[in-house]
Amino acid sequence: MSAKLALFCRDIKISHSVFAMPWAILAAAMAWHRVGGPLLGKLALIVLCMVTARTVAMASNRVLDAELDRKNPRTARRALPSGQLSLRFVTMIMILCAAAFVAATALFWLVYANAWPLALALPVLAFLASYPLLKRFSRLCHYYLGTALALAPICAWIAIAGTVALPPVLMAVAVLCWTAGFDIIYACQDYESDLETGVVSVPAKSGIARALWISRVTHVISFAALVALGLLTPELSRLYFIGVALAGALLVIEHAIVKPNDLSKVGLAFFTINGVISLVIGTLGVIDVFI
Repeated sequence: MSAKLALFCRDIKISHSVFAMPWAILAAAMAWHRVGGPLLGKLALIVLCMVTARTVAMASNRVLDAELDRKNPRTARRALPSGQLSLRFVTMIMILCAAAFVAATALFWLVYANAWPLALALPVLAFLASYPLLKRFSRLCHYYLGTALALAPICAWIAIAGTVALPPVLMAVAVLCWTAGFDIIYACQDYESDLETGVVSVPAKSGIARALWISRVTHVISFAALVALGLLTPELSRLYFIGVALAGALLVIEHAIVKPNDLSKVGLAFFTINGVISLVIGTLGVIDVFI
């Protein structure tokens, strides 16, 4: 069982929780700065919700896309299409994590008298678990995935404050466009497979060169939203803007190293650079809030 769990965690790349986690923690810190009250216990529940929700989303992705993964040379060695894990095992993990997510949201109600996380739990899970379906009929699938990650700051803010305000909405716009932009880059490496299997993606419909330009425009919107967030949020100041400037530079590097005729550095652009972006902005933003 331990070997299967380790394989499952590698297969869904659980370490990539780093993409959304800093945004949720930053939103929680800003909300706490405005409303006060307990923080550490709520943060622990937010982290639990983030990990379990992402696991549900990724398990759903593996289950729904098992046949597509089998036909794609890049993904054929994943645990389900290669037969290393069974459909029953992955489905069981998905159900257990969904139950843990709902239980964690219930604790916000029972311990902190905030019923909103529990009320939104099932709709959020349904949204996250459904994201693999959109690639079957709409090139907006990248933006659907972006919206899934963009729920992180909004839900974290609601978990702390019980309301929604402008800062988490601006952060959600930034996260949505940031995620959609790098997911379009990532999809470029599946261009030929998507054409063969009928997967609807921006590269498959627009071509790789045009898709990279769409990604660039999407990232410009994300950067603009990050700047607007800093200008309109009193809790954020110099350190946050240093983080935004570094993120902007990293996005320029990301687009410079990926070319229509050379996708060899997509892994570096997708995994490493974007992980650093979220960590830098999240860390410097949280420090700004607390000092």
